Amino acid sequence: MNLLIACSEAVPYAKTGGLADVTGALLREFRKDKLNVSLILPLYSVIRKRFRLVRTGKTVRVPMGNFEIEGVIWASDKGKRPEAYFVECDAFFGRPELYGTGEGDYTDNALRYIFFARAVLETCLALGIEPDIIHCNDWQTGLIPLYLRTLYARYKQFKKTVTLLTLHNLGYQGIFDAGAMAYTGLGREFFVPEKLEFYGQLNFLKAGLLYADILNTVSPTYADEILTPEQGFGLDGILRTRQDDLYGIINGIDPVEWDPANDSLLPAVYSVQKLRGKQECKRTFCRQAGIATWKAPLLGMVSRLSSQKGLDLVLNSFDELIALGVTIAVLGKGDEAYHAAFSRKAMQHKGRVLITIGFEETVAHHIYAAADFFLMPSQYEPCGIGQLIAMRYGTVPIARQTGGLADTIDDYDHLRKKGSGILFRDFTPAALQDAVKRALCVSRDPGSMTNFIQQCMRKEFSWRSSAAQYLALYGNAAKKVLP
Repeated sequence: MNLLIACSEAVPYAKTGGLADVTGALLREFRKDKLNVSLILPLYSVIRKRFRLVRTGKTVRVPMGNFEIEGVIWASDKGKRPEAYFVECDAFFGRPELYGTGEGDYTDNALRYIFFARAVLETCLALGIEPDIIHCNDWQTGLIPLYLRTLYARYKQFKKTVTLLTLHNLGYQGIFDAGAMAYTGLGREFFVPEKLEFYGQLNFLKAGLLYADILNTVSPTYADEILTPEQGFGLDGILRTRQDDLYGIINGIDPVEWDPANDSLLPAVYSVQKLRGKQECKRTFCRQAGIATWKAPLLGMVSRLSSQKGLDLVLNSFDELIALGVTIAVLGKGDEAYHAAFSRKAMQHKGRVLITIGFEETVAHHIYAAADFFLMPSQYEPCGIGQLIAMRYGTVPIARQTGGLADTIDDYDHLRKKGSGILFRDFTPAALQDAVKRALCVSRDPGSMTNFIQQCMRKEFSWRSSAAQYLALYGNAAKKVLP
């Protein structure tokens, strides 16, 4: 199988969120199994600064309406099949950030990813790559399946090529002004409601949903939820027509990167059999964070600060949670309004709260290890990575029962003393507060709490199983297209 993963970000090269973790992890797993797989990315400035790349000697010329833009193809190494290819175009990608700055998205993101979608296919032509599967990811690569069926259908290199589109978060669709259609190379017959038009605008993700051979999202429950008007973001009708082609595969985490028994960033290591180091992590963290007492239950959050993550529930419950006797540590960045709101709470509750605006890898590891409970009250959550890491570190998740949170956390049964977290359904402050109270009831009994922690740590979320499921999906995609 000749596999090409097309995406806008992937670790270790460029990252803004979970998309990069997923694509990078899949690449690693497939290459461990000696599969013929490569990644293709835009050559962002951050990649050029951090990695020494190899010239392929090939260029591409991408039509963009009535003009062409040239791209230069680089590779990660000189091998017969490098780990990754990169499309250089400084006019589009030679910028300090991937998608935008703190002031907003780049205004030409439509042109940037029209260029990249076609550049992926032009790179295949230039390098003689004949992909059996092109694995597309999110709206930035949503046009690729459509291009394969139209402008590139005549090329022999793509006669056997099928596409999988992974939806990492349906809330981000790549919706742009209708004028961007002129740069796609597609006729106006595609700008109709049955195709790419979306309430008078151009929708990149919609193209992928309509024309990819098979679709998946990053948890089974989220695959069901996005079929509903409440979580379909206007695309639920299309998704229902593709329901037989839609699958859910849970993300994983890297068991080497996230391992409390061998984590060099922690003040003490620990394992499911020897938990003493977790207490030392908490004592050290609270002392360094200025939290007055390490013996109080510590609630942690490591999150993008956006409304999707249920932060309004946390803010509206903050004073009540503190009154229950807990301490709170939050790490994240995002919307300025949340930066300000959480900072105000830290000032109001000095000695009981730590708010760190931004992202610091060391602080993230410390919170995962030190906290007793991990808050994820998301409005919706396609999969979620935080709860997987938290369980690996013996930090019990308190989460809303949605998407991947519902699929990965076993709600605690207080009678049988079985479970790996505390789940709640209603998206209300009262429901979150009741869930925290349930958690605190368990924490008052040291034996029950130790058992709870150990059940979390025994959960398995490596990428091995997920990678096998993706390989099966590639096979399903090929069967749908090939005779």
